[in-house]
Amino acid sequence: MSEKKASVHWEGAGKTGKGAISTETGALKDYPYGFASRFEDDRRGTNPEEIVGAAHAACFTMAFAFACEKAGVALQQADTQASVRLVKDGEGFKIDRIALTLTARAAGLDEAKFQQLAQGAKAGCPLSKALAAVPEITLAATLQA
Repeated sequence: MSEKKASVHWEGAGKTGKGAISTETGALKDYPYGFASRFEDDRRGTNPEEIVGAAHAACFTMAFAFACEKAGVALQQADTQASVRLVKDGEGFKIDRIALTLTARAAGLDEAKFQQLAQGAKAGCPLSKALAAVPEITLAATLQA
């Protein structure tokens, strides 16, 4: 069993306030976020959707690496991007889509087995399971020669 922790400190109102995100490992330490970094184009801070995307991509990629290892496939490299879409939902917002894009290189892996391993990793990774309420989670997987 594993339990990881993160914390947020917030000051002020929703639109004008500012927050800071920290993780117990220190990977994020008082990292800023707020309305502008979430809904506008302020690149000086992060936002919850970006963090969810990073977490999902990391979880999926590790699950894919384990799936390759279990199948006896020598994974050379895997790169995953996650695009998380936040849309208006009545008075609030919701995440309605997460699009994962995997590019990988593995010696001796054919396309059919690659797609099977990638889809299995997507279905089985803990973040995919935790995000099951998202209506659409897609995966585009490309095997490089």
